[in-house]
Amino acid sequence: MSANKLALIRYKIIDQCLRQKHRKWTLEDLIEKVSQGLYELEGINNGISKRTIQGDIQLMRSNKLGYNAPIVVRERRYYSYEDPKYSISNSPISIVDMEKMKDAVDVLKHLNGFSFFDEMSDMIVRLESHLFSSSTNGKSIVQMEGNPLLKGLKWISPIYHAIKEEIPLLIKYKSFRSQQAIEKIYYPYLLKEFRNRWFLISKQKNGSTIITLALDRIEEIDEMSKSGFMPHVGVSLDKYFEDVIGVTKSERDRANKVLLQIDKSNAPYVETKPLHSSQQILNKNEDGSIIIRIDVILNLELEREILGFGECIKVLAPLSLQKRIQYRHFKALNKYVEIAYKKVEKKDDKN
Repeated sequence: MSANKLALIRYKIIDQCLRQKHRKWTLEDLIEKVSQGLYELEGINNGISKRTIQGDIQLMRSNKLGYNAPIVVRERRYYSYEDPKYSISNSPISIVDMEKMKDAVDVLKHLNGFSFFDEMSDMIVRLESHLFSSSTNGKSIVQMEGNPLLKGLKWISPIYHAIKEEIPLLIKYKSFRSQQAIEKIYYPYLLKEFRNRWFLISKQKNGSTIITLALDRIEEIDEMSKSGFMPHVGVSLDKYFEDVIGVTKSERDRANKVLLQIDKSNAPYVETKPLHSSQQILNKNEDGSIIIRIDVILNLELEREILGFGECIKVLAPLSLQKRIQYRHFKALNKYVEIAYKKVEKKDDKN
């Protein structure tokens, strides 16, 4: 095992500890946590010395690795970050690290010819493009969809770690409906991405149903005791979202047969980019339109998908969805009618 790799693992574990605000960390606590992490990740069970951890802390504080970590000792005993928002993961990538990443991408490119790695093509292109633009003053070859204002991406790494290691999380979360953020313990099971937004699929402690949390609504995350983790039981989460567009679903929801008529101008688009993996073309009409069937949960994301086509799509079934789309189009139309009415009023006032 490379000494450098082990050192990086130790730095990451120390960083994860010092980012947790709900707990005070003594040197002995850090030694125990690092020893536990090395055993879980690498099978090393001979522990770690006090001198090694002290050396790691000094190195993290220095500029040798570019961290300059603001590690302080409070009450002459407890280690923490002076800046609660600091993390070594936010440090810029060094030239040496950049070259290593380029080498790794080259290896992935060679493996990409094998069928097992077919789904990696998109990821490899993203990595290569980002590394190229970083080393050529911003010149890009491939431009991927992204939102620089999107919040919550910093939580992906700690949540991924918690899912992998089966660690409960104390999450401070503020929903759209809540006035204040609320702290609760969750058991993390799955990270899911939908249209550049990331979500955590989990269960609340003492809860019985699956809950979806948007990462951009999370304010704080702290790891709890690993012994308290409750694994997911029931339907596989890989299959749980097979019948849904987006992420909004409860365990009681069942898929509906949805029939949609797509006009001539959008039919080729929907044929080449299906709305859902269950999509079937039931009929191709003489006017160029098509009728498709998808088997999905009726949720807000489905409605938004349909509304995105505007007048180019018509819901044929089920009736409940048809009425819902009609109502939303009616509400939208009324907003423009109000605008037109106000313009007429202003014109009349001038006259």
